[in-house]
Amino acid sequence: MECYSCKSNSGEKRISPGVPIYLGKYWRVEHSYPTGLEGWLVIVLNRHCEALHELSLEEWKELYQIQYHSIRVLYEMFSTKKEYLCCFAEMDGFEHIHFHVIPKSNRYNEEWKGFKAFQYLKMDKEKNISEDRIKEICTILAKHFSEGMLSF
Repeated sequence: MECYSCKSNSGEKRISPGVPIYLGKYWRVEHSYPTGLEGWLVIVLNRHCEALHELSLEEWKELYQIQYHSIRVLYEMFSTKKEYLCCFAEMDGFEHIHFHVIPKSNRYNEEWKGFKAFQYLKMDKEKNISEDRIKEICTILAKHFSEGMLSF
């Protein structure tokens, strides 16, 4: 079975064209790509694991810090009204534990509330955020993470 997260973690085929936003002991943060929504982050476990109950306490501790910081940074950068945080890890090739952090700002399409947010990952190529813009966002967010995560 092919695991896209493992391929991304190894550098073989990364999730994002931008720099990794955060590389932790147990988790990494990337910007989703392709997507039609700026700031859509993916928090990916560094090791292959397919069930939340298999995570260690240390992995959970780092995860909550990353989730907290991700949401704060997205709020500051995109003036979010709300943020979605979800983990399904069940699609073929995507069984590896990962969390989506989805910013809901004023530019968010209200018809895509809740689980419909995943429409942003299925948009026509010309409606996706450009690769250059994703790279720019990743660089900015990586700087915020390098400054802010030190406080934990």
